[in-house]
Amino acid sequence: MKSAVLEGVNQPFHIKSVAEPQLQSNETLVQLKTAALNHRDLWIQKGQYANLKFPIILGSDGAGIVKECRTENASLWLNQEVIICPSLNWGKHPQAQSSIFEILGLPRNGTFAEWLTIPTDNLFLKPPHLSWEEAAALPLAGLTAYRALFSRARLQSQENILITGVGGGVALFALQFALATHANVYVTSGSDQKIQRALQLGATHGVNYHHDNWHEQLQQEMARGFDVILDSTGGASFLHLIDLLRPGGRLVFMGATQGNPLELPMRKIFWKQLSLFGTTMGNLEEFGEMLHFVAAHQIKPILDSTHSLDEINNAFQRMERSEQFGKIVLKTNK
Repeated sequence: MKSAVLEGVNQPFHIKSVAEPQLQSNETLVQLKTAALNHRDLWIQKGQYANLKFPIILGSDGAGIVKECRTENASLWLNQEVIICPSLNWGKHPQAQSSIFEILGLPRNGTFAEWLTIPTDNLFLKPPHLSWEEAAALPLAGLTAYRALFSRARLQSQENILITGVGGGVALFALQFALATHANVYVTSGSDQKIQRALQLGATHGVNYHHDNWHEQLQQEMARGFDVILDSTGGASFLHLIDLLRPGGRLVFMGATQGNPLELPMRKIFWKQLSLFGTTMGNLEEFGEMLHFVAAHQIKPILDSTHSLDEINNAFQRMERSEQFGKIVLKTNK
């Protein structure tokens, strides 16, 4: 089968013909139609991820058609159009993942290929209102945003939420999901153009975090403070986010691209009765809930661009330059 293979750190992807994956018990063979990029894939390529192994076929997001199934209910799945949940071995407890949890695309080969074997439990019917490209864009980032907003922050209608770094996959899904919940959404970005795009989608206000006084602008805009803040950056700006929360507010974070904050102002946190929530991608039950939410609100992922599998290196360069607004998608089969 045709695949995009990564053979080492800081190496380009090589398009190769590799053996089709062997189907095991309780697994399904999917002919992939589309896949999508995540920053996780870029960090693996750069060697900035744990437990690397090479060669590897990356890719956590995918959608396609079931061609073979080795489960008791195999006939129910054959020829179905499916979307793949990339959360593997979450475990029994919804509060946190198990010690053997992993994400599709490392260490298990992922979706940057024509075919994929996956545990049948990770298959969900593709929402009919989504195209193949939109379906592939949804899984990892959509599930991460859904768990952050609803399982962790418990976002409610009419609450005021700040989403940092709008333009990336998780932040954009969080924007769409929060708007569907009738929350009031504020955003930050390093790009005025991306802020303008977010406003066109329904955000109330946005500020450019490259401005020295970005947090002061938000304090003037939202004097009472935000009910919820969603962040994946960390670093020095994390301290400003704590100041921007109202008493009793919730701060949810799922990344630290700028590293750890310089300090943790504990007195502010306990005096303001703040709640800090760490979060990851999510489990199979939340994935099903997320798909129901997306279907009920007819939400369509924001697509940045679509590329053939042969163009994967160009797609990764676009992500590395932070040029995208929305998800970058690959067509893996015609």
